[in-house]
Order: sequence, then structure tokens, then C-alpha cells
Amino acid sequence: MAPITTADIQSLRQQTGVGMLEAKKALTEAKGDAALAIENLRKAGKKLAASKSARTAKEGTIGTYMHSNGNVASLVVVLCETDFVARTDDFKNLAHDIALHIAAANPTYIQPSDVPVEMIAKEKEIYCEQLKGENKPEKMWDTILEGKMKKFYADVCLLQQVYVKDDSLTIADVVQQAISKLGENIVISSFSRLTV
Repeated sequence: MAPITTADIQSLRQQTGVGMLEAKKALTEAKGDAALAIENLRKAGKKLAASKSARTAKEGTIGTYMHSNGNVASLVVVLCETDFVARTDDFKNLAHDIALHIAAANPTYIQPSDVPVEMIAKEKEIYCEQLKGENKPEKMWDTILEGKMKKFYADVCLLQQVYVKDDSLTIADVVQQAISKLGENIVISSFSRLTV
């Protein structure tokens, strides 16, 4: 039997959602055969990975960025499920890149559900007044208003913003890619942007 590597264990964890020790034990019992290890875990009634977003993210790191002129800096708390992933270069780079984005794009909230109801109501009121002034047909207002609100969220909400390093992605897309690559739930829990 070939020795069981950390990569083998991590791969089994990504496929099944079991812990590090459980994955190692399953691979050892299956003599390194990943397919047999998965089968044995199923037979033993172990829960396979559910939606990663339902899993608790309680480990993580603080990503930092300071602009070269020293006038803008940002901090972001990015969480994952295990300290194993939190210590990886991929995860640290993700946190740094999100901090860089925050410094450049200046979001106010993490996601649309964080925007105060009063602010949303006020924005809709302003947009409705604009539509009245533009003499747009009233039957089109809902569609136009939906588009304007989407643009508003893309301006003020971090996850909806177009990523400064790749305009084909939003920050939500960047986080989803990292979840797929690292095999754990990843959550941006808070951020702060400082300017002189």
C-alpha cells in the first residue's frame, strides 16, 4: 500500500465533508482506496457534504491592504471552516485580494440584506420620481426599478461589486471559486476601510 498523503486526505474531505482524522482513518482502513473509503463512510452512515454554505465557518484570517501612497487601507475578516484551510496561501491571498478590492471600490455593506430598509425605500422613492420625470410608461416601471436597484446594490454591496482585478467576476463569484477550490464554506464577516 502506498503511503497516504495529506493531499489524499484533503481530497476525501472535499468529497465527503468529514473531518481530517475521520478521512485519514477511512483511507487507512480502505488501504488508500478513495472510492472504497467513500463507500465505507456511506455504509457507516456518515453524512456526506451538504451544501457548503450551510456549514459553519469559524476559523479564518484578517486580510489587509495598504495603498502605496499610504492614504487608503482596508481590513477584512474572511472565515472558513478549519484552521488547516485558513493557513493556506490560497486562502490568505483571497483575503488580501478582497482587502485590496475594498480599498479600491469602497463598498458600504457586505450584501443586499445588510442595507437598511429605510435606505432601500428612499432609493426606490428617488428612482420612481426620476421615472415620472422621464415620462416612462408606468407598466415598465417595475422592470426599470429592478434594474436600478441591482445597479445600486452593485455600487454599495461588496459581494455584488465587479471585482477590480477581473471585471468578468463579482466578489461573490470570487468567493464561490475559492469555495470550489478549497472545499470549505467561506464567508466575509466584516470589513473596514480607512482613509486619510
